[in-house]
Amino acid sequence: MTALLFRDDAYLREAPAHVTGHTAEGGIILDASLFYPTGGGQPGDSGHLEWSGGRIDIATTVKGGEGAVVLVPAEPQPLPPVGALVRQRLDWGRRYRHMRVHTGLHLLSVVIPLPVTGGQIGAEKGRLDFDMPHPPGDVTALEERVNELVARDLPVTGDWITDEELAANPGLVKTMSVAPPIGQGRVRLIRIGQGGEQIDLQPCGGTHVARTGEIGRVTIGKIEKKGRQNRRVSLILSD
Repeated sequence: MTALLFRDDAYLREAPAHVTGHTAEGGIILDASLFYPTGGGQPGDSGHLEWSGGRIDIATTVKGGEGAVVLVPAEPQPLPPVGALVRQRLDWGRRYRHMRVHTGLHLLSVVIPLPVTGGQIGAEKGRLDFDMPHPPGDVTALEERVNELVARDLPVTGDWITDEELAANPGLVKTMSVAPPIGQGRVRLIRIGQGGEQIDLQPCGGTHVARTGEIGRVTIGKIEKKGRQNRRVSLILSD
């Protein structure tokens, strides 16, 4: 099992690790990963590894078996040997934009309090699909409500509950198509705001900014009809 360094500190940009294995496809497994693996609509991280006598670019990161995180090289080349000490370095600019978009989508789910049927995060924009039979009347008003929450600069924090506690509180789950990250005995919750200013609490295994003010101003793109009741709402970073 790979230790998830990004889970403890989403702002960590580089860290040491040891190579514990290689996959048959040429992936690299470390004992501790700075790189987030593709999941929950969030893309896998990219960056590079350095070690004594070598360097390799990482194109993306995926989940492997038995809790492993697999770093996928950008192109075939000699891999760091098993046991080697490596230095992980993130493509921080890309990761940070994913964090901003991801937290922005949580705010979008607050402004549009409908079941979420799908979602995707990118470096420039993200989207949520909602179980929305009728289009919203005023998109500009929705956009301004999201930006008001951004401007409040609310804290974004993580908490943990057990799988059993989540099962007893199904209302915490907003997504209909993506199951919460259960099976490890506990589930991570992302909380936006504190006390009387709390506006959102939902299961999420991804990376987020520490305060909503870091998201910056956003715009809402064209709302697309996807099927009989689903509508896709895009959220775009302004910078």
